[in-house]
Amino acid sequence: MKTEQEALATLTALCARGEHCSQEMLDKMARWEVEQTAQARVMEYLTQHKYIDDERFTRAFVNDKIKYNKWGRRKIEQALWAKRIPQETMNSVLNEIDNSEYLSVLRPLLAAKRRSIKAANAYEEKVKLMRFALSRGFTPDLIYQCIDGAEEIPL
Repeated sequence: MKTEQEALATLTALCARGEHCSQEMLDKMARWEVEQTAQARVMEYLTQHKYIDDERFTRAFVNDKIKYNKWGRRKIEQALWAKRIPQETMNSVLNEIDNSEYLSVLRPLLAAKRRSIKAANAYEEKVKLMRFALSRGFTPDLIYQCIDGAEEIPL
């Protein structure tokens, strides 16, 4: 159990080191059994002093997941939903991303996967690639674009 001041000190230090969303902070305070009114005051302080900004967090999260984890839109949406990011914030950030950015991540991912799969025929290979890309959160239209155009485009 932490006091309001201890929670505030811990959370400001945590937020100073990296991006976090407001729900993460609320979850931590609930685990520490900080009372509701104190949680509200701490959240207000963190928001006013820009320690927490859900839109800034969402931008960083989306950027990292695309670049480093090679995730597609759907998987990112699910992760943001789990963090209880508002739908408007989620949509505005995800809509800013150009399909070409997704394609630049998806093409090399499919090329690497194509080298590692064993398929009896072209159809089976296509199905396996499709399943793989869907599990990464990419949309079918982008996947088809990469798989069907793979013959002409050097991967």
